[in-house]
Amino acid sequence: MNGIIYPAAVMGGLGVVFGALLAFASQKFFVKVDERQSRIRELLPGANCGGCGFPGCDGYAEACASGNAKLNKCAAGGPDVAAKIAEIMGVAAEAAEPVVAFVKCQGSPDKAVKDCVYHGVTDCREAVVVPGKGPSACSFGCLGFGTCVKVCSFGAIQVKNGLAVVDREKCVGCGACAAECPRGVITLVPKKSKIQVGCSNPHKGPVVKKVCSAGCIGCSICVKSCPKQAIEMKGSLAVIDPEKCVNCGLCAGKCPVKAITDARPPRPAPAPKPEAAGPAA
Repeated sequence: MNGIIYPAAVMGGLGVVFGALLAFASQKFFVKVDERQSRIRELLPGANCGGCGFPGCDGYAEACASGNAKLNKCAAGGPDVAAKIAEIMGVAAEAAEPVVAFVKCQGSPDKAVKDCVYHGVTDCREAVVVPGKGPSACSFGCLGFGTCVKVCSFGAIQVKNGLAVVDREKCVGCGACAAECPRGVITLVPKKSKIQVGCSNPHKGPVVKKVCSAGCIGCSICVKSCPKQAIEMKGSLAVIDPEKCVNCGLCAGKCPVKAITDARPPRPAPAPKPEAAGPAA
């Protein structure tokens, strides 16, 4: 019996001692959490996309409560969540311009030249560092392996015909895809901007034409046709200033290689004119 009682008593005693130590430590090192942090966390959508620049929704809620973050950085929550957070913090809500992801490439397999038969890794982050760097001859275009699709928490990106395509209605502008794109092909643009240059190749026209039929050739026709001087050439690549652009679409219509994309909804066809009445019998 002694062989059972003594070990049991020792273990029980150790349990009591360690329990008391843990209780003391929990009181001694207790860190009071700001009540506002919990309330803000309840408002956040829980996507943990990282678009706010903090490690998930918990990190952003803590940063807001401590005054170390702007209150309108939750792209998934949008202006409604920003207004509620501002109300909790007792400050005026700061408006943030909605943004969406944009793929600066139109090099689908029917437009981009393939300089090899690619057999290798199918992750953009890995493919960009291995010999060959993907199947396309353009080293500035979309690799099309869908790493951006994997990191998007909102199902806003798909790979169609070997090219990443963003659904502007689903995209919340969190920037997770842009952060993961190893070639920087994806960027965030104001949602109001419907006209964009769908190319990121900075080389001169003859070089671009050898690798892609839809790449910007630096002809400057878009610059000359823009009535608002919203386009400038940076090297051999056209760049649109979203603050000046009024989405008139003249540049997209004039571009000889269709490197400028137009995301405006299609205009309805004009109603047919009524036929003229014939002479009376």
